[in-house]
Amino acid sequence: MHPKSLTLLALAPLLAACGSPPPVQEPLKPAVVVPAAPRKIKIGLALGGGAARGFAHIGVIKALEAQGIYPEIVAGTSAGSVVGALYAAGNDGFALQKTAMEMDEASISDWAMPLFGKTSGVLKGEALQNYVNKAVRNVPIEKLKLNFGVVATDLNTGKPILFQRGNTGQAVRASSSVPGVFQPVRIGANSYVDGGLVAPVPVRFAREMGADFIIAVNISTQTDAQAAVSSMEVIMQTFAIMGQSLNQHELRDADVVIQPSLPNMKGGDFNGRNLAILAGERAAAAMMPQIKARLKAKQQP
Repeated sequence: MHPKSLTLLALAPLLAACGSPPPVQEPLKPAVVVPAAPRKIKIGLALGGGAARGFAHIGVIKALEAQGIYPEIVAGTSAGSVVGALYAAGNDGFALQKTAMEMDEASISDWAMPLFGKTSGVLKGEALQNYVNKAVRNVPIEKLKLNFGVVATDLNTGKPILFQRGNTGQAVRASSSVPGVFQPVRIGANSYVDGGLVAPVPVRFAREMGADFIIAVNISTQTDAQAAVSSMEVIMQTFAIMGQSLNQHELRDADVVIQPSLPNMKGGDFNGRNLAILAGERAAAAMMPQIKARLKAKQQP
């Protein structure tokens, strides 16, 4: 074959390739990024003691619910255990407020007559126990709608106990039994008194119960804010003094601390309940940006 023919045969495939259209490339598709779902966070509410100042807890609960924040875990001490029990039973903030406004102080007060100096408190506490049990329809702690814990103090050992089972009213009564005001509560082989002796605001117990994010409500009064007049006020003031250092240690473990402003409200002032509820709402509303920001940060995967 002629050399020129051989050259043409060799170039034929290249010429054919030059004449064919380039292969069509699929356009690049952007990668689809699926955002990670926020972590499921168990919100805990730690409600502190403070007698009638405990009505402020109701205002806090109302403000939280108004922003769609619903705790799953509630730990209560003393007055906080009373409000906590009714809340854990399924009452929302408005129902709690209605109950508070209808509450008759006499319905939770049963005076004990000292008998030859043997009575260890002026109030027996049975009325409070019966009131709470009636309000929760005699449902025991472990069957309430929310995970609920009540903090009391073992009178013999001085150690705290967290009631998570048993008679709701009895546990609340034990948690609220301020020595010298209420008689100690006998449960089983032990006697119990106010949980404020060991946990004025039960933050660590809410954590032990499984809370990931704890909102603590501190309703204790400043010891220099009020002058104690009656013997009962002296006892309550003494409790406030004793609880200050405990509070500082306990509250450090909370994610958010709400402290309603109640400078002039005494522990026995049941007539100030409406103002206390309002103070709770205002304090929670003021902390709401911080609550939401910290809760969002906690939810990040």
